Amino acid sequence: MSAALARRGFASDNAAGVHPRVLEAIAACNRGHAYGYGHDRYTQAVERRLAQALGAPDAAVFFVLNGSGANVLSLRAALRPWEAAVVSANAHLHTDEVGAPEAVAGTKLLVAQTCDGRVTLEGVRRLVERSNDEHSVKPGLLSLTQSTELGTLYEVGELRELAQLAHDNGLRVHVDGARFANAAAALGLSLAELLAASGADLLSFGGTKNGLMLGEAVVVLDPALAPGMLHLRKQTLQLASKMRFVAAQFDALLDGDLWLENAAHANAMARRLHEAVGTIEGVRVSRPPAANAVFAVLPTDACERLQREFDFYVWDEHTGEVRWMCSWDTTEQDVDSFARAVQDALR
Repeated sequence: MSAALARRGFASDNAAGVHPRVLEAIAACNRGHAYGYGHDRYTQAVERRLAQALGAPDAAVFFVLNGSGANVLSLRAALRPWEAAVVSANAHLHTDEVGAPEAVAGTKLLVAQTCDGRVTLEGVRRLVERSNDEHSVKPGLLSLTQSTELGTLYEVGELRELAQLAHDNGLRVHVDGARFANAAAALGLSLAELLAASGADLLSFGGTKNGLMLGEAVVVLDPALAPGMLHLRKQTLQLASKMRFVAAQFDALLDGDLWLENAAHANAMARRLHEAVGTIEGVRVSRPPAANAVFAVLPTDACERLQREFDFYVWDEHTGEVRWMCSWDTTEQDVDSFARAVQDALR
């Protein structure tokens, strides 16, 4: 294995490898022939299993290839052409989908007042309660990211208030759950409990950031949205021909609550990293880690020295804020050696 592949860092939970049990599940699925495009009995059984684990046995589950596709597919399913999605200023839909909601879904995004990555109740209220005539776009969906792009969490009470406000004003609720497992682990909730609190009509349930090779799931809880989803998934270029290999990964994630084991470990490593760097002179941690991300500010020269040895992203070039993301395979040794390197870089 080359040195480049052996390199470890804190760039993203996407940078981590695939969990061995997930690889085993893929290999176990690689026997014989099966109908393609998700029409095999195994994929359909895993769809039902995931819906059950989410406490929504009547929900419709649609496996897709990536998170951007899951989010765009959700918008296309929920919104009419004259409707918009309300998002936070830090939402992945707004900042990291290269305009896919607008270009692919034809959806306008309305940015609500945001605090630490979370939309505020008052900010959403200002958008959804204003009068709408034929000259203005009509808010049709509230999208909440859990956990957020800034590593923060919506508490259960916040989720319930936001969902109530949205539903009272005729909006559907979408949860971008690329790190939904990390949020559930951090809050001490089951997947079903967190989903119920979210009041979601659609959930983009993440797998790639939690030990999968690839794959996410769009979970449709509002039965009115399910018809046509098979066609929309295909049209949104998210239909895998050999779908059973995507399904097998989710099967592994649910076995023995591997989703929880992976997410809880990543969160614990973020707390360890926070504790290790928080007392280093010259490092200012932006906020305590709620899930598996640590944000900090450090001098540019120290950051550049660190990046020669470790992978991580500069989050804000103007302030010097960086993001250190922990993963299912981050080790205590990874954290401790990185903390020593931070200290050395600041000397």
